[in-house]
Amino acid sequence: LSRNPADYLRQTRNDIYKQPRNNDPSLHPFQVAREYTRALNAAKLERLFAKPFIHSLDGHADSICSLAKHPSSLSCVASGCCDGEAGDDKSIKIWPLDVTIKNSLDEPEKTILSKNIFNAIDHSWKDDIFATCGQEVEIWDGEKTEPIRSFTWGVESHIGIRFNPIEVILDMKTNTIAWNPIEAYHFTAANEDGNLYTFDMRRLDSALCVHVDHVSAVLDVDYSPTGQEFVSGSFDKTVRIFSVNKGRSREVYHTRRMQRVFCVKWSMDNNYIVSGSDETNLRLWKADASAKLGALSARQKATNNYNKKLKKRFENHPQVKRILRHRHVPKAIHRAAIEKRTMLDSEKRKEENRLRYTKPDKIKRVPERKKHIVGEES
Repeated sequence: LSRNPADYLRQTRNDIYKQPRNNDPSLHPFQVAREYTRALNAAKLERLFAKPFIHSLDGHADSICSLAKHPSSLSCVASGCCDGEAGDDKSIKIWPLDVTIKNSLDEPEKTILSKNIFNAIDHSWKDDIFATCGQEVEIWDGEKTEPIRSFTWGVESHIGIRFNPIEVILDMKTNTIAWNPIEAYHFTAANEDGNLYTFDMRRLDSALCVHVDHVSAVLDVDYSPTGQEFVSGSFDKTVRIFSVNKGRSREVYHTRRMQRVFCVKWSMDNNYIVSGSDETNLRLWKADASAKLGALSARQKATNNYNKKLKKRFENHPQVKRILRHRHVPKAIHRAAIEKRTMLDSEKRKEENRLRYTKPDKIKRVPERKKHIVGEES
């Protein structure tokens, strides 16, 4: 017999006692039942502590129409709105999002005035410049209060503008688009029909994925820095988070006072989401609704990782799946979703009847990913 003190003694008094354990499955016949109970409790606790809303930023006097995040600074965001006494005094406000500094979220760091209405704003991926569009397309320097370049085309206003990270120009009739920062050829388009469509620009005849759940027009979309998820804001007064390869949203954010969401941005540290809505407020949300703010101890990190593994293992179990997927939404959105589902089911029945009673060579079944694509232009 041999006995090594390092196997059971603590090095310091702050260490956890080491417990010897035999991992033979035959000695633990109730292990799966225990882990299922733990997974169920972890899912319930996740929904219990899901409090995504952090802070509301005031300062605008009219609807917030556009947002832009800084590519290298995590605590800076710019917002543009339609405020002004005579209707032509428009402003861009740059906010320092440093939650560690007291009262840093009360006032904007910088305010830039312009003579045009802002419909969209976006920041360069490399340089300290950002672009706005409205009656004119203007290029701004972060250190100046006047645009360095201005462009005009015709007499109509421009409703969307984006910096392309791979310097490829693509025109498509939609409210706005967002480029995937990891998959450089993939982008997501937000449309008026309440859906979002993810495309590969090398093959535009079919969408990679159709993202549903919104019940009204989608007005803005932005990707997370990891490229695995994106956030969308809609006319139905909600903010939703989608995975790039899933058609249903994993999270929906809403408040009683929040109106139509015109713009959304995902922070560069992958922890926060900023939304701008019609009632002049910017709102700061957590990307993970149940995540704790601040530093975590090693034991808390280990517990979170263990709970995530348990929820991943039992995610298809009916009880765990029901708890993880259930979300409370306002009654108006719930009724609109039921009405939209009824309309889609009716159209699907009509299509099935048309295919059943028509000759095979006269009509063909069109996949959902190709149904909303009119054509391509080169």
